[in-house]
Amino acid sequence: MPKKVDVLLITLSSPILIGIYENRKLIDTIESDEKSSDVLPLIFEKLLKEYEIQKLFYANGPGSFMAIKVAYVFLKSLSVLKGIPLYARDAFYFNENQPIKAIGKLCFVKIASEIETQKFQTVPKSNFRLPDELDYNEFSTNTMPLYKIGAVG
Repeated sequence: MPKKVDVLLITLSSPILIGIYENRKLIDTIESDEKSSDVLPLIFEKLLKEYEIQKLFYANGPGSFMAIKVAYVFLKSLSVLKGIPLYARDAFYFNENQPIKAIGKLCFVKIASEIETQKFQTVPKSNFRLPDELDYNEFSTNTMPLYKIGAVG
């Protein structure tokens, strides 16, 4: 009988982070520097053979437009096809509310509950981290991507 687990994806920058959670506790981590469009199908082919996935979670942005789009389409399709609930949370939850690169010297910042863009002289590197424990209350069933691209000037 396969282990029942939840899976969390953070695909907004390299490396892609995938956390495997049993009873809400992180039991395994997968990291990849490959493109999410290439590697997600391969990783999930293995995960679906090894585990019974109960819930899917992902960082729905802001960040790389294409990375968000690929993760959302992939996970939403998997959710519908396999009947696995999908949940989302903004990326600031996974990097201690640090700026996230947008384009050029623009970064996304979260002030109160609003996401905006700000120009930085030196663009800080976003370091994302998988939580040691999943708190279901921190995630939403509204899984639409946060594409938040402001005016570029």
